Amino acid sequence: MQSVPTARDTLQAVFGYDSFRPPQETIVDTLLAGGDALVIMPTGGGKSLCYQLPALVRSGCGVVVSPLIALMQDQVDSLRELGVRAAYLNSSLDPASAAAVERALRAGELDLLYVAPERLLQPRTQALLDEASIALFAIDEAHCVSQWGHDFRADYLELSILAERFPGVPRIALTATADARTRAEIARRLSLEEARQFIASFDRPNIRYRMALKDNPRQQLLRFLRDEHPRDAGIVYCLSRRKVDETARWLRQQGFEALPYHAGLDSAERAANQARFLREEGLVMVATIAFGMGIDKPDVRFVAHLDLPKTVEAYYQETGRAGRDGLPADAWLVYGLQDVMKLRQMMDSSQGSEEHKRAEQQRLNAMLGLCELTSCRRQALLAYFGEELAEPCGNCDTCLEPVDTWDGTEAARMALSAVYRTGQRFGVGHLVDVLRGVDSDKVRQFAHDNLPTFGVGNALDVNQWRSVFRQLVARAYLAVDLERYGALRLREKARPLLKGEEALPLRRDSRPAGGAARRRTEKASLPDADLDPALWESLRSCRMELAREQGVPPYVIFHDRTLQALCLERPQDLEAFGAISGVGERKREKYGPAFLAVILEHREQGTTD
Repeated sequence: MQSVPTARDTLQAVFGYDSFRPPQETIVDTLLAGGDALVIMPTGGGKSLCYQLPALVRSGCGVVVSPLIALMQDQVDSLRELGVRAAYLNSSLDPASAAAVERALRAGELDLLYVAPERLLQPRTQALLDEASIALFAIDEAHCVSQWGHDFRADYLELSILAERFPGVPRIALTATADARTRAEIARRLSLEEARQFIASFDRPNIRYRMALKDNPRQQLLRFLRDEHPRDAGIVYCLSRRKVDETARWLRQQGFEALPYHAGLDSAERAANQARFLREEGLVMVATIAFGMGIDKPDVRFVAHLDLPKTVEAYYQETGRAGRDGLPADAWLVYGLQDVMKLRQMMDSSQGSEEHKRAEQQRLNAMLGLCELTSCRRQALLAYFGEELAEPCGNCDTCLEPVDTWDGTEAARMALSAVYRTGQRFGVGHLVDVLRGVDSDKVRQFAHDNLPTFGVGNALDVNQWRSVFRQLVARAYLAVDLERYGALRLREKARPLLKGEEALPLRRDSRPAGGAARRRTEKASLPDADLDPALWESLRSCRMELAREQGVPPYVIFHDRTLQALCLERPQDLEAFGAISGVGERKREKYGPAFLAVILEHREQGTTD
């Protein structure tokens, strides 16, 4: 068995890091000792290292189960740049290339092999693995095994065969998002009940969370992009394919390099757009949730949602694609009650069981509740995953611009009373007309102008009443009855409020949408205000040129964080260059001369100016 110092030596020599992040070292130790592990770690937390490093230290080849071809290619490109003997087996390979990979595996010439779950389950592949020396099995994106999840993959259900067929080989399952129920399901379905569980902090302190009501959402998005991310890479999520296409086209008209991505596109166009997003800088990908799982691009500076995500898990995973490099990033969202009604209609018409539908409704309620918070969003987000944050984070909109609240108790009682007295059969629009005393045909048709609640709420305008109803839905006092086209009905929780037994503070919808903005200029692409803009851009240009020569994304050469260190420390020789975090031995020799030349040229220009 290899010792921990060997693992540390490999960490420095191959990956260019001096130390582990918690709990990476303990996970690596577990696998080196032959144990199994279930790892829940946020996107950008360093999950890949947890299996890549022990695969290099242990004898044999590490086999990684990954659900997406693009992710495999990205990981293999990055590993090869580090000098790691990595390959993948998937449908993108022609027969000759696949045969070459199989020969390399049998000959012990691979350190890591990436395969799709459906490929792994083929008898031919399992026979191939029987002939090879296997260091470990890593099951990435393990939440795909959960039938409660939004990324369910049926092939993942069969991966328990690894425990049966290769009982002596350690296994590690990894995912960024899993509540207690999903963790239990992963462990059960993958035969990892006895595995050691590692649950890292879900907190991503570099991400600023911001949520606002929809009020001309396109213009809200445009302000956000122009003011804060004019040249940055980012993702804009939409609920429908049509909206994706229309939004991407509109952003291009506004001067942004925007590409669409959804399951309705031709597969070649989809792959080309994803490749461009990974390899070019400053692109905006407008997408449905079909895009993003496993995307390893570290310099995504924002994730924007033009529609409400279905669950907090989905929101967390999608926003987690921003700021993987640890540098500042934004999670920006706009929402409205129509989003809730549309999502509930989709859930109601799904083929799932009643139990599944009820669980999804509860998760949607939790997502809407997160939007309607008046307290720290990060505290609530972490609490959803069972983690406590002692103090407000100071980096979300409700912390930076505290929400203005008002005593909505009486207004809420009026609203609930209107729902009850009209028979719980009408939607928001009609209820607002009743409360404001509007003499409409519909009000007269149902004789609602004779109700005690008719006209009692004319002190509030239409938008204020809509806000009251939206917050009552979000806080589970009211439910939306989809069978009655969005009619509102009382829930049990409304009883104490109607009886006057509790008070209800409501948020005042008066802030401009977006809030807590970081105003940015053309120099805003600098990740640190102390960086020299000229040297920063020269280093980025050097990285882009090298990336084009190698045919890989720029971040495969170096992450922004490594460029930032180069810009600040300005090493003068290869030894100092190799001491920069993220520069291993292979990259020091391969890229050191080019970057040192850029730094030297910049210094000489500074002395002659």
